[in-house]
Amino acid sequence: MSGTPQTPAAELSAQTRSLRTPPRAPRPVGWRNPIARYARWLHTMWPAGTVEKLPQVEPDFSTNVPGLYIVGDLTGVPLLKFAADSGARAARAIAQNLASRGRDNPQAGGSVLDLLIIGAGVSGLAAALEARKLNLEFEILEAVEPFSTIVNFPKAKPIYTYPTDMTPAGQLQFRSQVHPKETLLEDLRRQTVARGIVPRIARAERVVRRGDLLEVILAQGQGSIRARRVIVAIGRSGNFRTLGVPGEDLNKVYNRLHDPKDFSGTNVLVVGGGDSALETAIALAECGAHVTISYRKPEFTRPKPANIERLNRLIANPAADVQVENPVSERVTTAIGDYMGRFREPGTIRLMLSSTVRAIRENEVELEDAQGRTVTLPNDVVFTMIGREPPLEFLRRSGVRIRGDWSIGSTAGLLAFLCFCVWLYLWKGYGWLQDELNPASLTDAISRIFSAAANQRTSLLYTMLASARSPSFYYTLAYSLLVVIFGIRRIRRRRTAYVAWQTVTLMLIQVLPLFVLPEILLPWMGRNGWFHDGTPGAGIADVFFERYDAAGEERAYWRSYGFVLAWPLMVYNVFTDQPMWGWLIVGSIQTFVLIPSLIYFWGKGAYCGWICSCGALAETLGDTHRHKMPHGPVWNRLNMTGQVILGLALIMLVLRIVGWIFPDSLPSAVFRSMLYGPTAGGVQLKALSYKFVVDVLLAGILGVGLYFWFSGRVWCRFACPLAALMHIYARFSRFRILADKSKCISCNICTSVCHQGIDVMNFANKGLPMADPQCVRCSACVQSCPTGVLEFGQIDRRTGAIIRKDPRWLAASPLLIRQVHVNGKPIEV
Repeated sequence: MSGTPQTPAAELSAQTRSLRTPPRAPRPVGWRNPIARYARWLHTMWPAGTVEKLPQVEPDFSTNVPGLYIVGDLTGVPLLKFAADSGARAARAIAQNLASRGRDNPQAGGSVLDLLIIGAGVSGLAAALEARKLNLEFEILEAVEPFSTIVNFPKAKPIYTYPTDMTPAGQLQFRSQVHPKETLLEDLRRQTVARGIVPRIARAERVVRRGDLLEVILAQGQGSIRARRVIVAIGRSGNFRTLGVPGEDLNKVYNRLHDPKDFSGTNVLVVGGGDSALETAIALAECGAHVTISYRKPEFTRPKPANIERLNRLIANPAADVQVENPVSERVTTAIGDYMGRFREPGTIRLMLSSTVRAIRENEVELEDAQGRTVTLPNDVVFTMIGREPPLEFLRRSGVRIRGDWSIGSTAGLLAFLCFCVWLYLWKGYGWLQDELNPASLTDAISRIFSAAANQRTSLLYTMLASARSPSFYYTLAYSLLVVIFGIRRIRRRRTAYVAWQTVTLMLIQVLPLFVLPEILLPWMGRNGWFHDGTPGAGIADVFFERYDAAGEERAYWRSYGFVLAWPLMVYNVFTDQPMWGWLIVGSIQTFVLIPSLIYFWGKGAYCGWICSCGALAETLGDTHRHKMPHGPVWNRLNMTGQVILGLALIMLVLRIVGWIFPDSLPSAVFRSMLYGPTAGGVQLKALSYKFVVDVLLAGILGVGLYFWFSGRVWCRFACPLAALMHIYARFSRFRILADKSKCISCNICTSVCHQGIDVMNFANKGLPMADPQCVRCSACVQSCPTGVLEFGQIDRRTGAIIRKDPRWLAASPLLIRQVHVNGKPIEV
């Protein structure tokens, strides 16, 4: 039977019942729960994709498995030129290695190959060309077809061959800067397949070390292949399964979904019954596509219940509010949700369970339904979401170490460093073990050596030694040195104007107002009479720094941190026994005028990434650890921890104000118990105080203790109350990370380097301005993007129109730095 018959009502009802769904989907719980609504508005509406790990690969492409090499985008750089270069260089390294072992004739060895290459993408075929040139006996395996990743790019997609000034090693070359997908494929096939480099269609299961040789075990009982060396060039997407039907090689057939709005209004067939198939269908239907799902079994058994529930709700109501925060794999499908804005429009979903695809043609598809009838449907595009083998599982089966996998050593290192941080912050904040490590003993020894200058109160040496009697002096000094030393290293590593200006600014703010001013300059000025009664400085000093002596020389100069660290990050200039009006005015202007103004134009990162001392250490010492921040929906919800602490700070502020008015009232007593800890049995429980829990435990012990395992922004992202307040401000900001969708290759590097856990790629590959309020403007995503997709800018929040972009002298992308504009178009130079 041909034509486009509608599924009978009884059949559709049965299919729907098999999904265990109600006939009408209720409104999401979040719309009835104000806390859930608030969390969704602030944090959980944004995509929350995760980041796939990468193997540990040495500079020569070798791994911990002797003789096994990895090339291509599994090395971390998903660019065609780098892929070709890595394949050719690995083949050269292997040839040299074999020759150095006394093999004058590298082709000797009977049935043992010199080299087996797994994967016929750009890197694998570049390695094959070089191996043939070097007279190595080799074979190349491919599970699907040569250059399958490029084949699965959207039709006519422009593919950029960056860097423009790079010539890859080997014979596989690229003729121009930008290729349409079809032209690039034709050129690559001409250079490889047409020259006789033809892969064997087979799937490798694992690699096993057998003495001095490597044995590659093939799938489906096809035996094994022995080789002296193996190159793995399978790419980060792994091997996709195929349907094996006529027409599967048409340009309209894909196994990855990047941007569902590209298919709005089209007739789409999604094949498969797992999470990736359902998420693909949901994303397409939410952007106005008319989707048919074909699955060979009578009901869905493999997908997560949440995905089945989402599908049911869309079937019952095409306009239902459905979101997918964390797709099953960023390498296959995409997130969908409120962040898509005006591009979300109702589509339709039709189920064809117990059906199989028979043929794919230009304008239609042919299926066999549950009754064995032939059904022909009009069709514009097909997504075969029938599974893949992620490369990491293959690598783990082969014994290759994966970066980020936990081991006994890494766990022990984390625990040891946390113990160090416990001592450090208890020593600094509470004088713990100060008898064993007393800074005063050091300053006393120096005073005896430099007795005259060291005992003269007006001398600079006296001031420095007096400050050095406190543990906080050494902590702040070490903190400042780390920011400067690792800041210089960051500037040398990143090499963009943005990073240079940002890092120098952070270093200057940390060293001058946050170290020199409170620890040296202000105390020295006080001891030299600048703040004595009758001097111009006395009135100002009395407003901001209460006296510790009658003369006004010794004061609470530590409060000057408040000139940079605003409330509620630093609460102690506001949470005082009596109102300090100078700080109340300064703090109010900072928190409720200056910071919101900065954020409106330049985003939360104008403070977090350019001013704050916590951000300074995260951007410098934490620069090489930013990729360790966890991603995903659970972590996005943990962002709300900061909102809880912000709420606690607001409650304490109200109690403090009431306590000022009624000093002996219950609110005043509650406030003191919250700030310094309650008293039980005459003992003050400091461990239950705001000071300990927030400032010592969360900001110090965990915030710093987790640096080298979970990135330097743990405190900033999850717990900082000022950051939590700025997240609210940022929801009204004009700042965005702008994306040129045509350049995006969905490599996910931008997401992987975000130490705020933002799923940047799910904005970029749809051409959407990145609006997640967590962004701290660190520029890592912009700087790391291999194709120059991203840049900072501002938009009109009502229309989405771009108002301006960051100036060229502050460019954060190395690629944009090398561009000039001719007639409004970017030209690489």
